[in-house]
Amino acid sequence: MSVQNVLNTIKENSIMFVDFRFVDLSGHAHHITLPATEVDADTFVNGVAFDGSSIAGFRGIEESDMVMMPDTESSFIDPFTDHPTLNIMCNIHTPDGERYERDPRSIAQKAEEYLQTTGIGTQAFFAPESEFFIFDDVRYESKMNTSFYSVDSDEAAWNTARKEDNGNLGYKIGVKGGYVPVAPVDAQQDIRSEMVRIMQETGLRVERHHHEVATAGQAEINFRFDTLTKTADNLLKYKYIINNVARQWGKVATFMPKPLFGDNGSGMHVHSSIFNGDSPLFYEKGAYANLSQLALNYIGGILHHAPALIAITNPSTNSFKRLVPGYEAPVNLVFSKGNRSAAIRIPVAAVTPKGCRIEFRTPDSTANPYLAFAAMLLAGLDGIKRKLDPVALGYGPFDKNIYDLSDEDKKEIRSVPGTLDEALDALEADSEFLTEGGVFTQDFIDNFIALKRSEAKAVAIRIHPHEFSLYFDC
Repeated sequence: MSVQNVLNTIKENSIMFVDFRFVDLSGHAHHITLPATEVDADTFVNGVAFDGSSIAGFRGIEESDMVMMPDTESSFIDPFTDHPTLNIMCNIHTPDGERYERDPRSIAQKAEEYLQTTGIGTQAFFAPESEFFIFDDVRYESKMNTSFYSVDSDEAAWNTARKEDNGNLGYKIGVKGGYVPVAPVDAQQDIRSEMVRIMQETGLRVERHHHEVATAGQAEINFRFDTLTKTADNLLKYKYIINNVARQWGKVATFMPKPLFGDNGSGMHVHSSIFNGDSPLFYEKGAYANLSQLALNYIGGILHHAPALIAITNPSTNSFKRLVPGYEAPVNLVFSKGNRSAAIRIPVAAVTPKGCRIEFRTPDSTANPYLAFAAMLLAGLDGIKRKLDPVALGYGPFDKNIYDLSDEDKKEIRSVPGTLDEALDALEADSEFLTEGGVFTQDFIDNFIALKRSEAKAVAIRIHPHEFSLYFDC
């Protein structure tokens, strides 16, 4: 969409405000709103100024001036504001006009540009399956003398005996019992459908929605794949819509990987493939799972770099509460067709040559999608360049349920890091693949590690409520 088309949209839809947005290192969107009367063609040349020192991990107070440069292709009319508002995603530039090296969206674009310089392909496509919970109540507190959290849901397994004003009507979802039941067990059909309706209204192509495995309102809505940066933009729009619709319905949504102990967590399984023009590069009929050698090398790169990659695709302490065996969590660094216990699954049902892809199941939605997709692409490209064969390297294929293997058989299977600190250690030791083509800078990587280590330390030094159960009477 051209600048003129954006200005026409403002005029034709009686837009009163234009909301300029950017994303921080953790993947949270921030915004500054201008009256539409103050937006003209020059706005898209000069950008919108903001204070970078107020954003964690960006700039110090002595060099705080930053500029948002709008991307007209990302614009959509906000479905929630009382006053007609047009939302536009921006890249971050320094005052001298250079792309800011710590801007996640610019990093995603540089990854796409780097792919084209390799001669391997022209476009990489991504499709995340971002799971979430819809709760009816959430409360938490962390102080020097108090630490607790409490979530609740009308459909939760723990509420079968709860006394309710109009009577307990039953139909609670059991632990691990929530995968695609119909109403009245699935009580959230209408709220998910409303989320989908608004997503479609804002330009997202939604493929399906359903209840997920866990009790207490776990859900999934799938939108169609697109190129790397566009998919990351779409994921931010997706989360924005889900959070706001939930709030309108008097509920709250969370993409936290493990909000419940003892049931499945929420992942963000990421499908990806590479094309050269209109030609898919991952398909070879008759090969294992119809995968080309190039696709296998891409898998080899992701699995080889996985411990470091996971610091970016699973960048929270809570991520590693999900990455434990027994809850369909992909903790095993192997690949397989159709096997959900593997870190990389190759979808094989109803797949066409253009639909041939790999599914990296380890990531979760605490990841910044611009960084996660860029890092995945760089790991895969490194595997292609170095011809890393996942079969020769012992990464599979494993077509058995790995959880059922004997301890002896499991010895040769690498697992994901056990903590965020372990993943950050791996990233410190293995980051060169990220700096290829100048996509990530060493400054960015060092800054990211420092930011995430501070989060890990903040959790580690605090007293956990379960410690009272274990040690209070020692």
